[in-house]
Amino acid sequence: MTQISVGPDARPAGESKWADLADGPVHYVDHGGPDGAPLAVLVHGLGGSHANWAALAPLLTADLRVVAVDLAGFGLTPAGPRPSSVSGNADLLYRFVTALSPEPVVLVGNSMGGMIGALLTNAHPEAVRGLALLDPVLPLTAALPDRLVTANVLQAALPLRARMALADRRGMIPRERAAMQLVTLCCDDPDRVTEDVIDVHLALAERRGFVEETARDFALAGRSMVFTFARRRTYAKLLRSIEKPVLLIHGTRDRLVPFRVARVAAAANPHWSFFPATNIGHVPMLEAPSWTSARILEWLSMDVACPPPPRGRARWGTSR
Repeated sequence: MTQISVGPDARPAGESKWADLADGPVHYVDHGGPDGAPLAVLVHGLGGSHANWAALAPLLTADLRVVAVDLAGFGLTPAGPRPSSVSGNADLLYRFVTALSPEPVVLVGNSMGGMIGALLTNAHPEAVRGLALLDPVLPLTAALPDRLVTANVLQAALPLRARMALADRRGMIPRERAAMQLVTLCCDDPDRVTEDVIDVHLALAERRGFVEETARDFALAGRSMVFTFARRRTYAKLLRSIEKPVLLIHGTRDRLVPFRVARVAAAANPHWSFFPATNIGHVPMLEAPSWTSARILEWLSMDVACPPPPRGRARWGTSR
């Protein structure tokens, strides 16, 4: 059995920036990386944000230029007139990556972010160099009823939205307890998430405060996600049609998207690279960032055309 290292090798870092698209701003965190290296865009799941990548992102910057984006209606990116649905955010993500890089990018998506990355890769393969899926939302199987998956996926984001952003802000529970509730459902062992990563999530909650549109955006994203993966045959066909290199990492103790679903998806797509994350839950980038970064970099070196990065570091975008 493969030994998984669960401790991060770097502290969270990065610079808050904005990309001004035609229909509104998009917030992201620029973690830097070698000048001229391929751009990696990290895409969070339902109810998540750039903060979900605080442990993993610094471990990738020796080989990649790394940014963690906030999708419309999440983190610091306002939805405004833009839909927060998975299709709407896939379109937003495409415009974001093409605004930041003229070259194809590496997409790394967790949960709903994996689904959005798959939608983008299917629609615009020319914009994607490779797609890494970390416990993505996958097609339903006969062994997994719709209602069970729906309930689990919708519950996955409640700690971040309701318990941390609202309860912590209103002083209903201690901040430390609120932060731990954020990872209790998604992690097999919440103690693996370090205090500095929890602090990144707390800082985001304080910066964002309460936004009335949150519930609307969350509900729209959740409903659209459930509708997409519930159409099992259509979604499975879309995944099979992706011709770019795909990496699938999935926690064996994921309670939200059970590991057996990942096994079915991997068997249906034998050209994918598949790595079970033993004794890890729904967010391997938080529970096992060192192990996860190693798998991503190995995959890039073996299956994705990523030339060695030149020396130096690059930062871009607009700071606010």
